[in-house]
Amino acid sequence: MSMSYDDVLAKVTEVLEDALGVDEDEVTPTATLGPDLGAESIDYLDISFRLEKAFDIKIDQAEMMPNDVLSDPEYVQDGKITDKGISELQAKMPHADLSAIDESRDVDDFEKVFTVDTIVKFVQSKLG
Repeated sequence: MSMSYDDVLAKVTEVLEDALGVDEDEVTPTATLGPDLGAESIDYLDISFRLEKAFDIKIDQAEMMPNDVLSDPEYVQDGKITDKGISELQAKMPHADLSAIDESRDVDDFEKVFTVDTIVKFVQSKLG
């Protein structure tokens, strides 16, 4: 079942409102889940479950948020994501805009990649 970007965004917005207790007007495509909407690591799991239910899809934990990349010394050195790490993230997260971390390469900036837009595109890719 194919859904338009706006349809998916509306449902994702509801999920994030419920999961994070934020207002609808705070949930914009460019809002980041962590810095802007206050999501903590435990919330990502809750959001995953809620998305699965709302869209009737199956989400593998490492699929939406490939943390394994960030803990691999081949991909991260001295807190910076290597070129190899960036290409690995691009392969695992084709739905994400990695430009936010491409410049700084800082692992701590990784949460800037998780925007509402990233989630919407991720869900769209799952719906196929």
